[in-house]
Amino acid sequence: MKALALICLTLCFCVVSFMAFSHEGHVQPAPGSEVAASSAPAAQPAGGTRDAKTWFTDTPLQDQNGNTLRFYSDALQNRVVLLNVIFTSCNDACPLITQKLKEVREVLGDKADGVTFISLTSDPLRDTPAVLKAYTLKQGVDGPHWLFLTGDKAQMDLVLSRIGQIVPTPEQHSTQLIVGDVANKRWSKIRPDAPAAAIAQRLQLLTMPVAGR
Repeated sequence: MKALALICLTLCFCVVSFMAFSHEGHVQPAPGSEVAASSAPAAQPAGGTRDAKTWFTDTPLQDQNGNTLRFYSDALQNRVVLLNVIFTSCNDACPLITQKLKEVREVLGDKADGVTFISLTSDPLRDTPAVLKAYTLKQGVDGPHWLFLTGDKAQMDLVLSRIGQIVPTPEQHSTQLIVGDVANKRWSKIRPDAPAAAIAQRLQLLTMPVAGR
């Protein structure tokens, strides 16, 4: 399935240049478009993986409520998703982006239930399910359609590597947002400083049926 080339998220992540959404020490490439759709296929994964489940992996992770979820089968499969990476001890970009995404869900209104937000920790050694739960309550984002996922370091390294986010330290993760219609293999990259309405619009477009399918 050549369409899986869109799944192979070698998305060439560019770190947002807007300072309010940057971590100290980030290398900041030239800014891209505010909302950038992935129009060209990314490279085929090494080994010729042609199956989304195999590529993303069904790595077992834990959500903020301590539930064990398989990354592809339980978190991604057949969903419209927004993925981002955080760590709870962050005092700058992460809480700001979390609040931006909270605003996005408010803009979506009754359509928000059709979109799953998935925040993956880059600091699994400290971000246990209980710590993630406390973070969601503090940020006012604890809901059934927003997963905060953690695991042991090997599990998180594997999952983060599959979305181009494997980093040597928690602070060096990209702040880029990834939105996708998993079933139809449509993906976009979005700068976190884009207006909430623009992010919501991109998500709404992904929820629309694909012509000819």
